[in-house]
Amino acid sequence: MTRIIMSGCNGAMGRTITEIVKEDPDAEIVAGIDLVDNGTDEYPVFSNIEECTVEADAIIDFSTPKILDRLLSYCEEKGMPIVLCTTGYTEEQLSQIEAAAEKIAVLKSANMSLGINTLMKLVQDAAKVLAAEGFDVEIVEKHHNQKLDAPSGTALALADSVNEAMGNQYEYIYDRSQRREKRGKKELGLSAVRGGTIVGEHDVIFAGKDEVVTFSHSAYSKAVFGKGAVSAAKFLKGKESGRYEMSDVIAAN
Repeated sequence: MTRIIMSGCNGAMGRTITEIVKEDPDAEIVAGIDLVDNGTDEYPVFSNIEECTVEADAIIDFSTPKILDRLLSYCEEKGMPIVLCTTGYTEEQLSQIEAAAEKIAVLKSANMSLGINTLMKLVQDAAKVLAAEGFDVEIVEKHHNQKLDAPSGTALALADSVNEAMGNQYEYIYDRSQRREKRGKKELGLSAVRGGTIVGEHDVIFAGKDEVVTFSHSAYSKAVFGKGAVSAAKFLKGKESGRYEMSDVIAAN
């Protein structure tokens, strides 16, 4: 049994994960962290992590980058693994995460779904063939109108996968409205669409002369991310300090 503290428990993803864990005999949410109290009696909810005295095996965080300092400090003090699912971290915060991984087990992923993490491997393989032959690479992502950051963390992770496969030679371009020039060969464009209740759609486009290859992923429910987060928490239980990826979770299953 993996005992989980759910950070952001009363948000959309927190509630989704709560429902998923109810059906999982190998996991239990023993406490929640959230500024908003919706009156749940399923487990105790604390307004900040420092108040939590419940013993657990891992934390899942689907909240806000603003509380990263407190979460990492708590986990380092308790020797507790953490699954970071929040996006929009600053460069300084990303450095903090790497430093924390020297003391505790940390799994950070911009997207927890099995499909997206498989897609990251596929676009790397495609880039080695298509981008190497001069195909232009563009990424288009679509999300609901409540999403704060753009481009999405998943879009950036997909871009990083392509860039890594090509020796990090690409420059990321987020806006061409002020550019009166032809597209550069080493540009990688990222475009964001926000509207309605789109859960998440990502297209990685390889555009060559007279042909286009597109890799697409569509999420129809937040449950795909929740299931991955719970699997990650169970995977991290008892793990030594270090930085882990969803690919490690997938390989272990």
